[in-house]
Amino acid sequence: MATLLACLRDQRRHVLGILDGLDEEALRRPVLPSGWSSLGLVRHLALDVERFWFRAVFLGDTDVIRSLDGIGDAWQVPAGASPSDILGTYLVETERADSVIAAASSADAALAWWPSHLFGDGWRHHTLRDLLLHVITETACHAGHLDAARELIDGRRWLVIT
Repeated sequence: MATLLACLRDQRRHVLGILDGLDEEALRRPVLPSGWSSLGLVRHLALDVERFWFRAVFLGDTDVIRSLDGIGDAWQVPAGASPSDILGTYLVETERADSVIAAASSADAALAWWPSHLFGDGWRHHTLRDLLLHVITETACHAGHLDAARELIDGRRWLVIT
């Protein structure tokens, strides 16, 4: 499980690192036709990924599960939310997820809750390992989206191998 957590932490660092140095206007600017912003993507990762998969699905935290319908579209940043609010939420949710993972008995630990109303029963994860692999993949995918957004904003690239 330590290797999976290390991979996840690397992807999280990528998410935050590619945004380093952007001002509020750049963080809020949509650069693709779908309209999401870098800040919106980070909010999605905090609420729909870290919070959802580890605290709702794995732990079965009833407060988190009850709050899911109230989140709305996590990709949209509320007008009054500052970049530090959104980035802070992401950091808090990743720390909480790490605590959940560390407290688990093993990577084979079963999930406490499955959102059949969202995904049905034909596809599902079964263990913490499944969730870790899913979240690593989703975070890496979104880190790549942020790479493209950053390059469109100011030309900066995260990792260039020549």
